[in-house]
Amino acid sequence: MSALVDFISIHYAWIKALHVISVIAWMAGMLYLPRLYVYHCEVEPGTDEDRRFQTMERRLLRGIINPAMIASYIFGIALAAVPGMGIVTAAWFHVKLLAVLVLTLLHAFLARWRRAFAQGRNVHSARLYRFMNEIPTLAMIVIVIMVVVKPF
Repeated sequence: MSALVDFISIHYAWIKALHVISVIAWMAGMLYLPRLYVYHCEVEPGTDEDRRFQTMERRLLRGIINPAMIASYIFGIALAAVPGMGIVTAAWFHVKLLAVLVLTLLHAFLARWRRAFAQGRNVHSARLYRFMNEIPTLAMIVIVIMVVVKPF
């Protein structure tokens, strides 16, 4: 374990950069996917347009959002695991983790809703998806303030 901690400590700046990059990719997808659902609500199931939206949503979730979330977690845990940084015990970090949990739960709902669209069983309105589109922005604001300002 010591070798891993040493590796992370030596490459901390690179791991932090990779964490930021993966978070940006995750957020981009989390902001875009609910917007696709808003537009997808307007098309008839089974049409060419429906299939096009399904393809776009599947590729976005599987090709960008899922890998970016996994990378964000891996790099974030690596950064938090460095001993002596005091990150894990800081109050701001716990607030950040709560916001990350909210993003993760929304991610799970987005995946579930994608499957419903793929099966022609969407039961939600465009209004709900518009509302859900705001959650990643709010969580991002909380996370950035916690990490940069560290208000407590």
